[in-house]
Amino acid sequence: MVVKGGCLCAKVHYEVTEPLFNADHCHCSMCRRQHGAAFATYAEFKSGNFKWTSGEKFVKVFEPLADVGWCFCGECGSTLAGTDKGKIRTITLGTVEGDPGTRPESHIFVGSKAEWHDICDNLPQFEERPPKT
Repeated sequence: MVVKGGCLCAKVHYEVTEPLFNADHCHCSMCRRQHGAAFATYAEFKSGNFKWTSGEKFVKVFEPLADVGWCFCGECGSTLAGTDKGKIRTITLGTVEGDPGTRPESHIFVGSKAEWHDICDNLPQFEERPPKT
């Protein structure tokens, strides 16, 4: 399975050459600010199976902490991927073209979710990030 995606202005595109897993809605304050939304939805993939297929020169990286950050288009501002210790480990499901082949499994960091947002589905909720299995 190949998952493709890109930014709003279509200058940046990426490709993941394997199935995605561990999709979740992140409600942490950093993701909310980065996306300007109640939460951000990410999915993981195995390291080494991601590549920029066009527009890499437009990609900017913001890593406010040593082990977490975001890749976004410097032209339109679309958040495309998440970093972990400087490596791209997740993609934002909102930028995927078509069916990503996975669905969100949980809500994480609900301990800091936006007060104005009510979670109205039956997915598991975690105060922080649960241990990875």
